[in-house]
Amino acid sequence: MRDIQTGELKLVSGPQAYMLTPYEELWEKELSPIVEELLTKKIDPLSDRGRYHFVKGGDREDEQDELQAIIDSLSDSERDKTKAVVFHVPQNAAVQIHDYKERTARTVFGPDLVMLGPDEQFTVLSLSGGKPKQPHVIKSLALLLGPDFMTDIFTVETSDHARLQLRLSYNWYFDVDRNDEEAAIKLFQVPDFVDTACKAIASRVRGAVAGKKFDEFHRNSARIIREAVFGLDSEGHVGEELRFRTNNLAITNVDIQSVEPVDEETLRSLQKSVQIAIQITTDAQEAAARHDAERLEQEAKARLERQQIVDKSAAEVERKNLLELQAENAAIESTGQAIAEARAKAEAAQIQGQLEVTMAQQEVEAARIRAQTELEQIRARQQAELAHQETLNNLEIAKAQRMAEITSTEFAQKVAAIGPDTLRAIAQAGPEMQARLLEGLGIQSVLITDGKSPINLFGAANGLIGPMTPGQDKSQSQD
Repeated sequence: MRDIQTGELKLVSGPQAYMLTPYEELWEKELSPIVEELLTKKIDPLSDRGRYHFVKGGDREDEQDELQAIIDSLSDSERDKTKAVVFHVPQNAAVQIHDYKERTARTVFGPDLVMLGPDEQFTVLSLSGGKPKQPHVIKSLALLLGPDFMTDIFTVETSDHARLQLRLSYNWYFDVDRNDEEAAIKLFQVPDFVDTACKAIASRVRGAVAGKKFDEFHRNSARIIREAVFGLDSEGHVGEELRFRTNNLAITNVDIQSVEPVDEETLRSLQKSVQIAIQITTDAQEAAARHDAERLEQEAKARLERQQIVDKSAAEVERKNLLELQAENAAIESTGQAIAEARAKAEAAQIQGQLEVTMAQQEVEAARIRAQTELEQIRARQQAELAHQETLNNLEIAKAQRMAEITSTEFAQKVAAIGPDTLRAIAQAGPEMQARLLEGLGIQSVLITDGKSPINLFGAANGLIGPMTPGQDKSQSQD
């Protein structure tokens, strides 16, 4: 928008609502017709660049008309001049924008969205196109940085005045540092880098071909063209690339698509010479093959004869060895039979003696093993019996000790159960009763026997005085 009082221009961007003041009005930004056309046509400079490659004249004019019809069908409605001018910079491309008020230029690298200021304009690129290259064929706002290729057709002439038409394709890219503003400005210093590069390369190739004869160039066209384009280094090797310092354009490869004579007579002569060369090469190869076959046959025959001689010599040597071996075998056979028999008897006797000695040793060893086994059995049996007897004795001792303990415990328990007073009364009851009985009978002493049992007079007094034993009571009761 523009301020009517001050004439100052103001740019409003973004999706925001803005209301004009009483002294402001919408300002229309004028652009050149070519920029208007490029902005309103829906053609991507990266994907649709092949549509611009046409040549004026001939059948390609129909293609140009068809292309123009396609462009017209893709046209948008007329641009609103009061709106900001925006342009989408494609990937790996650059756009230059001039500010005519500040007299400065800025370079924008894609992918990016560019919006022009009130005093800014696009730098329009007018590049050569077609095959051969024609100027002002391609119009674009964005400069593609590559890597890409371009094809050119031009005519050269050899030193023997043979005119040839070459169709060459070049791989190229722009070697630029995006952070270096000076390097970015160099991209647009050459208005038509396609025309400049193709003419420079064609000039080099023409100069190189002009010093060669047709036959030499026909045999070594690839090497001559590559040397002309890339030059030779200090070691004589072909360079890797051709660089233009003006805009940092680098040519990395040259593809020789075709080399055709311009003159029909020259073309026929070339075809004839090619046919003759093919025939000569074929005949030479046949002659060489025939000569090699004959040489190989002679060599094979010579090797065969030499091998036969060597085989005969080897056979005679082997025959001599065979006769010597036969004589030696006869001598051995006549003198060795007795030696063999004696040696066999001696060996048999030796073997028999060794066998008897071995058998005797084995019998002794067997007897020793049997005696040792029996001794071990007896020792084991005795040890087992001793251990069994010791176990029995230990059991008897333990049993006796246990019975004694039980008896003593039983007696102690009985004594403890009866009590000392009861025992005393039991001990005194018999003698007291006997004394009372004798006192009642009036007998001072008595001896009762059955006549069978001997009387111990030594103990009679004690028997008469002391208490009677249970045996005595039994005998008395029986009597």
